[in-house]
Amino acid sequence: MRSIIKKINNYFNADKKVFAKGICKEKLFFIFLFGCVFGCVYEEFLNGYFSHMYNGFWVFETRRGLIYGELSPIYGWGAAIIVYILCRHDRKWYLNLLYGALIGGTYEYFAGFLQEKFTGYISWDYSKEFLNINGRTTIPFMLVWGLLALVMIYVIYPFLSNLIEKIPYNLGNIMFKVLLILVSIDIVLSFGATIRQGLRHEGYQPITPVGAFYDRVYPDDRLAKSYPNAVRK
Repeated sequence: MRSIIKKINNYFNADKKVFAKGICKEKLFFIFLFGCVFGCVYEEFLNGYFSHMYNGFWVFETRRGLIYGELSPIYGWGAAIIVYILCRHDRKWYLNLLYGALIGGTYEYFAGFLQEKFTGYISWDYSKEFLNINGRTTIPFMLVWGLLALVMIYVIYPFLSNLIEKIPYNLGNIMFKVLLILVSIDIVLSFGATIRQGLRHEGYQPITPVGAFYDRVYPDDRLAKSYPNAVRK
């Protein structure tokens, strides 16, 4: 029994190799996952807090970005992009604040634009907010992105990087491959379902088995449960 345990331990530790050392695709993927979960929880908490503040009671409403799992890819990609661009070089903190605001605002703007363009739906609308840019982002929110970038660069990333690198080498590679496949399937299904929903509302009938599959498995009432805050433009 001891020899079996020793073999398993040696396999997962792989001669003390460091998993996801530096800023590599494996580490960026786990940063992406962290951002996905954090963004979903953050949005749900914020929604509940404002509901309690204005209405006197807490309302839970999912703010997920994918059909399966409490994941919000817009935050995940944002976190990975900020780490990849801003964590590879040392800069003054105020430059990171500025770059983080520009990256976050640009990213949020084009994410909203692409969602509206390909699905006909919007998940946020800042058209009534101060200093908004076509309703897709605002200057104040860009500053929030900049502050979040500082927190990511100086607090969250060093902690997560150290934690990720402590994962046993072979175990980390297995986790990376399995989670990458599962999340990729979730993304393809989710984006395909929302794109098909937009086409369905424009009167386009499915012309392939894939379109028929989306209409059957992910009708409007099913998607409304996953994306309750999505509004047709």
